[in-house]
Amino acid sequence: MAAQTWQKSSFSGDAANCIYLAAAADGGIRIRESDEPDVVITTTAERLRVFICGVKAGEFDHLMQ
Repeated sequence: MAAQTWQKSSFSGDAANCIYLAAAADGGIRIRESDEPDVVITTTAERLRVFICGVKAGEFDHLMQ
């Protein structure tokens, strides 16, 4: 896989457990976790947008309890 420019949220600070995002050459979005950086999933910008809207709306809050 070609080198990626990974970005993490500024809300993560110095935390070890972070989610990173990178733009893929094909227009997709790559996602990885800091504790398993070799495991990468790819989604579309639209699917990521819908997921983030759901998170902001609290649709997944029950998973955090």
